[in-house]
Amino acid sequence: MKFKAEQIKALLVSFGIHVVALGSLAFVVQQVKEMELIIPLETVFDEERVQEQFEQEIEKATEAAETMTYVAGGSVSGAVGGTNAPAVSQRAIETAESLNADVQVNVGVMDINGISDLGTDLGEGEVSGEVGAAVEGYGTALSRVTQEIVRHMRQSKVMVVWLFDESESMTDDQKEIRDQFHKVYDELGIVEKQDKDIKAAAGKDKEILQTVIWGYGNKVDELMKGPSSDLKEIKKAIDSIQKDESGKENTCMAINYVIDKFGAQARRQKRKLLIVLVTDESGTDGQNIDATIDKVKRYETPVYIMGREAVFGYPYARLRWIDPKTQLHFWLTIDRGPETAMPEALQTDGLHARWDAFSSGFGPYEQVRIAKESGGIFFVLPGEEENLIGQDAIDKRKFAFYDLKEYLPWLVSRREYVEDRKKSRFRETLWEVISALNPHTDPELNIQESHYEFSKEGFATQANVSFTRGVRALAMMNEAEKRLSKIRPMRAAEESTRWRANYDLIHAQILAYRVRLFQALLALDQHNKSPMVPKSKLSNEWHLQRTPKMLAPDAQVVKLTKIDMEELKKQEAAAREMLAQVVKDHPNTPWANRANFELQYGFGFQIIEGFRDPRYRDTKGIKLPNP
Repeated sequence: MKFKAEQIKALLVSFGIHVVALGSLAFVVQQVKEMELIIPLETVFDEERVQEQFEQEIEKATEAAETMTYVAGGSVSGAVGGTNAPAVSQRAIETAESLNADVQVNVGVMDINGISDLGTDLGEGEVSGEVGAAVEGYGTALSRVTQEIVRHMRQSKVMVVWLFDESESMTDDQKEIRDQFHKVYDELGIVEKQDKDIKAAAGKDKEILQTVIWGYGNKVDELMKGPSSDLKEIKKAIDSIQKDESGKENTCMAINYVIDKFGAQARRQKRKLLIVLVTDESGTDGQNIDATIDKVKRYETPVYIMGREAVFGYPYARLRWIDPKTQLHFWLTIDRGPETAMPEALQTDGLHARWDAFSSGFGPYEQVRIAKESGGIFFVLPGEEENLIGQDAIDKRKFAFYDLKEYLPWLVSRREYVEDRKKSRFRETLWEVISALNPHTDPELNIQESHYEFSKEGFATQANVSFTRGVRALAMMNEAEKRLSKIRPMRAAEESTRWRANYDLIHAQILAYRVRLFQALLALDQHNKSPMVPKSKLSNEWHLQRTPKMLAPDAQVVKLTKIDMEELKKQEAAAREMLAQVVKDHPNTPWANRANFELQYGFGFQIIEGFRDPRYRDTKGIKLPNP
């Protein structure tokens, strides 16, 4: 079975080069829905400091200190990190080469119904940001939490409630926490004996510090009956942390539960209530963030969060899980971002939904806001995780504040964020493109990359589906590129460096993804016409493999479309030029990192053979965990 000539023509015409109509695909109806992803974020602070010290490197420490020194931190600082802070410094954007670059790209005429031009006024979305603490591991973070507890103990009696995420993905972390946790109370014991201010704050009450250990997931797991100063009871509770199999991390619910349970009690006892939350995900009930923030502020309860960096512009990450019985590998989706109220990056990698876990340089939005608004601290734990799929393959270092200070997320409510975005045609157009090309809300944008059947008939059937979806996706990318080119003159007037970077990367990716998708479909078509002969007897399926080398259209395609290798190279050169400009204009940032990644992988595709364990065809007996 071969693809019809009309299909090939429609594909290449939709690519927008030298063709007037789209053949059989004359109209694509795309209903764009406003994405209402519940996306939690996290923050990075430390003691009150100037912006230039946003991200602090803290030395790793695992042994209990024999003496303690303290630094002030965690107090709400008003303008610092708030919405009323002065705008971040603006670069001389008129000198950026990308503004002067005249990249000529031919596009097809294809409307995406549902994307409207909204708003004309530019809004201000800059953020000054709170300071933050990047730590080398739990030992370092726990040591800093110890300092925060001591700081409060010098002023009043304290009740600290520890909330431990009991999800599957935290299993390894929980072991490390148990191994390190003892040093917190060993150090606190030393301080209580040495510090005169703490003794004065305690007065006659011998229990200046009370502790509660709880776990949480879908619900709160009360591992202790109530607050206690008994070290044996506290450590026993730590050892009893369970695994919650619901797959939910209701962070806001857990914080609210603590306030409802102990808020009034702490006030009666004139104790300062502190919450320390340990998690590796952004949470699943972020829609309740504003009510939670109101509650922690009302009870003056700082929330300290030990978490992970958000994935750059993306809500999810994927963890490798190995079935202990079959040793088969599976990828489990977890909530891990994005760093902003709503995603500000493309959710597709050009063929399907993203599979990466590129660092954003910031914590997930909800958690960052909670820590910031409550006067707590968000501790950014190391980003390298053994089982996290698609981590940044180009640069795993932590982004320093001097690189990111002009790119801070705007940590306001989602309602305020959306209202502000809609005031700007520039920003709203970017959002419309992100929404339209989102495979999570439009599954037809997911084009198969792996596991094509080995038989000629089976391959043709699957490839035909991919071909049809690809033609539609190319048409939508053509329309997206046209809209982005239209708003290009507005870039110079955009006050936010972050939004300029969003535009630069998205526009460059659209150009690259059109070439890449065209190449993928060309590879499928060529294999369908002339199937490869497998080299290994073990091979049982075909895959599309990304490669820097570009496929040349065959004579039939060139005749139908007048597109030859020279034209494809022009398109590739245009995409590479824009991606390289992103790296130059936004050095040492997640935007440059992503652009480098696109350049590294190139734009070509080839068909390769492979083997897949037949047991994957029937996995009914395998119970996948909810991470």
